[in-house]
Amino acid sequence: MFARRSCAFSEIYRRCTAQLGPVQRRWAQVEDVRFLVTHPRTDRIAEKYRDKLQRKAREEGLQSVDELKAAYKERTGDRNAAATTGPHAIEQPTSPFPLPPSAPVPSGQVANYTSSSTSRLPTPPGLKTLSSYLDLNKTRALPPKEIEYVWRLRHAASPTSLCAILPSGTYTRIIQTARKYPHFILPLPRKGSAGAEIHFLQFSFAAPDTVTVMFTHLAEYKLRGEFSQPHTTITMHAELMQDKGLVLMQGQVVDGRGVTVEDARWLVLCLQKFYSIDSGDHYGRAKLLQLFSKGDGAFKIEELVEEAEKIV
Repeated sequence: MFARRSCAFSEIYRRCTAQLGPVQRRWAQVEDVRFLVTHPRTDRIAEKYRDKLQRKAREEGLQSVDELKAAYKERTGDRNAAATTGPHAIEQPTSPFPLPPSAPVPSGQVANYTSSSTSRLPTPPGLKTLSSYLDLNKTRALPPKEIEYVWRLRHAASPTSLCAILPSGTYTRIIQTARKYPHFILPLPRKGSAGAEIHFLQFSFAAPDTVTVMFTHLAEYKLRGEFSQPHTTITMHAELMQDKGLVLMQGQVVDGRGVTVEDARWLVLCLQKFYSIDSGDHYGRAKLLQLFSKGDGAFKIEELVEEAEKIV
């Protein structure tokens, strides 16, 4: 009886397993592939080249491979120290986009941001200061109205140039804000479109009396980073701020970069409205500057566009 039941159960089990298919047993061990790829075992490498290392150690007059490693480690350290401190030390390449300043300048020092207080500092090569455009000695003898007329006439011939006159108070507030937030983005509305193009701006404090702002398509900046090319560059010259109470601004729009002179003027107007803010005024714009500089997720493009529309 027991043998008959055992055969019956065996037959039933065989039929069930045949319907379920072959049983798979998983005994594989999970390994961290990234660790295996990026962290090769050094003992295997040393074992592979042990004969050559021992031969090299004997040629150097050393007893073992460990002594050879120690000797070469000491030589490498001396060579690196000489390369970083010697007369032929290698200079690190500089980025086309200057880094933000390490600390904000106190507000009391911004008013003295002229050549009279920092004339000893050298001007970077290739940078055009106000003396590249005007004779400063003759210009200082003119009243502010005539200086404005001469400045606008100086740039009237170029169809891709930008030109403006900033009051000293407006310039001071812009510099104060730019020292805190040297990077920002601005929207550029497009006619016949519900959206807006976003442009990246960056301040560069290249000289005591010269501040440069570069505008770049945000899409290009995200793609190429520091190698992206700005489509518009403006420069503010503060040499006459102490004497005449005004700052001269000039800029250039690169032809064929998808931005017209009118577009650039809109971006410059937005820059002035966002950066020339008082401590208690335009809280929405100041908040957007702060959120963007911190990389806060609360920064919204919709709020940026809404604030920009209020400028018109």
